[in-house]
Amino acid sequence: MKEVLQKIIAQSGYCSRRQAEQLIKKGRVKLNKTTAQLGERADLNLDKITIDDKKIKITPKKIYLKFNKPRGYTCSNRTFPGEKNIFQLINYPVRLFSVGRLDKDSCGLLLLTNDGAISQKLTHPKYSHEKKYLVTINKKLSLAENKKIEEQLRTGVDIGEGDGKVKVKAIKYLQNNVFSLTLTEGKKRQIRRMFKKLNLLVINLQRIEFAGIKLADLKEGEIRLLNKEELKLIK
Repeated sequence: MKEVLQKIIAQSGYCSRRQAEQLIKKGRVKLNKTTAQLGERADLNLDKITIDDKKIKITPKKIYLKFNKPRGYTCSNRTFPGEKNIFQLINYPVRLFSVGRLDKDSCGLLLLTNDGAISQKLTHPKYSHEKKYLVTINKKLSLAENKKIEEQLRTGVDIGEGDGKVKVKAIKYLQNNVFSLTLTEGKKRQIRRMFKKLNLLVINLQRIEFAGIKLADLKEGEIRLLNKEELKLIK
C-alpha cells in the first residue's frame, strides 16, 4: 500500500513528518536511487528509501485481526497446487501470519498479525492461553457415556506419536453430539486424536475463543480488526 514518503519516514522513527519534508526539499532523500520529490508516494514493502544514501529501517504498523476461518483452507503462508489457503481469502495489504493454526478440516476463530512478539506470547506453552472449541462427534451417546468421555478427557489420554498423555482443562456435553471443550496446550490435531483414542470421530471442530478473544458474531470468511478491549487481552 503506497503512502506519502514523508509519512513513511516519520513512521520509521528517523524524524518528524515536518523534518522529513525538509530533508526531501534539500534533496537528501532518495526513492529507489532517484532523488525524491515532495508528495511522492512509496510502498514500504517494495521500495527502497535512503537518507544521505543510508537505507532507513521501516517498522510496519502493527496489525491485529480476527478471522472466521472456513473449513477446507490451510493456514500456511506457503501455497501448493490444488490447495486452498486462508490468505487467498484475506488478501490484506500487509504481510500477515496466523497465531497458531487450525487444521484444514477445522473452522472458527483465527488471530492474524505481523507482530512476532505477540504471536510468540500467545503460542508459547508457558503462557497456557485458553482455547475453546465446539466439538461435534459422529454418533449419539447415552448420558452415562458422555459423562465417561468428560472424565476420561479431564484425566487425560495417551495420544501416542511421542506426545504422550494429554488432557483438557474443561469439557461439557451440550446437545446434539456437541461438546464444549477448553485446552491450554496445542499438540498437532490434538482434539481429533483424543476422541479417536476413545473410538469416536470428530466430524466438526470449531474454535470459538482464543486467549479471551471471542468469535462472537463474526461471519464465516469475515475479517475484523481487534477492538481496544480485545487488544488489552492479548497485550
